[in-house]
Amino acid sequence: MPGKVAARLAELKIELPKAAAPVANYVPVVVSGNHAYLSGQVTVWNGDFQFKGQLGKEFQVEDGQKAARLCGLNILAQLQAALGDLDRVRRCVKLNVFVNSTPTFTDQPKVANGVSDLMAEVFGDAGKHARSAVGVAQLPLGVAVEVDAVFEIA
Repeated sequence: MPGKVAARLAELKIELPKAAAPVANYVPVVVSGNHAYLSGQVTVWNGDFQFKGQLGKEFQVEDGQKAARLCGLNILAQLQAALGDLDRVRRCVKLNVFVNSTPTFTDQPKVANGVSDLMAEVFGDAGKHARSAVGVAQLPLGVAVEVDAVFEIA
């Protein structure tokens, strides 16, 4: 029988990608005490990199929101792989959203809403979190968005 979060994902018709292997010397998730710390997740879907470019140049806010949501799906996939059951998540504590953007692009918070909205859809009130949204000059592999996260777990 699927857990509550798995049932919620099915109800929302949300499919998770395969949890990506690290591309360098780190691990995707570290569990310490009752927290799971997730390494930055980028805009990849089952090995296919998407949303490569900058906000304010190749992409606009709506594209950035989709890119941030994709990062969130990868966060959930990594959590599922590390914890075995997303029902272990008690709350999304913090998201750090990095937006590859031009110097004049100032809508990083709107882009970050793509992942924030996903967490609220999936976890309800437990998906509400603290957040930073930061514009950067470049991200690994040229992707448009990267998100790291902290979750409280059981």
